[in-house]
Amino acid sequence: MVLDADDCIRYVNPAAETLLGVSGALLVGDAADHVFERSPELRAAIRTARSEQETVIEYELDVAVSGHPPIRLGCSISPLDTPLDAVLIEMRAVDPHLRIARLEQARLQQEANRDLLRNLAHEIKNPLGGIRGAAQLLEYELPRESLREYTQVIIKESDRLQSLMERLLTPHRMPRFGAVNIHEVLERVRSLILAETPSVALRRDYDVSLPEIRADAEQLIQATLNIARNAVQAMHGNGHGHGNGHGHGQDEIVFRTRVARQITLESRRYRLGLRVEIIDNGPGIPEEIREQIFYPLVSGREGGSGLGLAVAQTLVAQNHGTIDCESRPGHTVFSIFLPLPT
Repeated sequence: MVLDADDCIRYVNPAAETLLGVSGALLVGDAADHVFERSPELRAAIRTARSEQETVIEYELDVAVSGHPPIRLGCSISPLDTPLDAVLIEMRAVDPHLRIARLEQARLQQEANRDLLRNLAHEIKNPLGGIRGAAQLLEYELPRESLREYTQVIIKESDRLQSLMERLLTPHRMPRFGAVNIHEVLERVRSLILAETPSVALRRDYDVSLPEIRADAEQLIQATLNIARNAVQAMHGNGHGHGNGHGHGQDEIVFRTRVARQITLESRRYRLGLRVEIIDNGPGIPEEIREQIFYPLVSGREGGSGLGLAVAQTLVAQNHGTIDCESRPGHTVFSIFLPLPT
């Protein structure tokens, strides 16, 4: 696709028409800001390419042409010398299977990191117990009450570290597989979230035709609950609303279920899979930790332990699934992929 100096579309090749699902005749002459008004990332990339006079490459972004659903594309935006101030946009479809394979590789790396952390936690536990015991013995010997405040600090901080070590070391029991209705899992989580945080609006968008899956219901409840709680804590009154009549400006979570086709999980190809999306309208995940959010002890929230998402990923992996995340301010989506029986 070629844009002129005023960001009007001047040329669209047949491959771009096929990819976007729109006739070039409908696009040529229209302003790119109008055609891609629901694609802020693409418009920002065009502006950057113009201002910096350099090629901008976006490996994955959602591109939505007016009146059409968004599609996941990789884009390269390059300034042209001829015509003067024109911009060339090259687009290619992103292969979702490669993406899921990359997620699987990341999960294996994170599992190795968790093993390392568990070993480290074992090493820390013993001396920590010694420090606490010594502080208690010292407290009995101290003559003045004011001095005991210091030993209490040692004891309380030792207990806090001990609690963190226990959470890192908690052995994940092996899953007990049975027939599971994913909507019963989500309804259980929904009731828990609403009981804990009544101010949150929690909408359902279910595909009720989905069959039962073979999984451990309790593990899926815990994994989904961890993600939903994470969303609630991230929003914390910062809901951006959607401007669609569903509680504008209010903290909102959406539970959505859909069929995923031809997915690869744990190096196995499944013709049909299940996709569960937990969507929130909070501030989004800080860019600097976006790639590490499933690592233990990584948290975007002050005082957060960073264990909730790490545990969620482990539990989903034990049910032969994987978790993906996409985030921008006002819109964060955690997607759980699970195999469907064939």
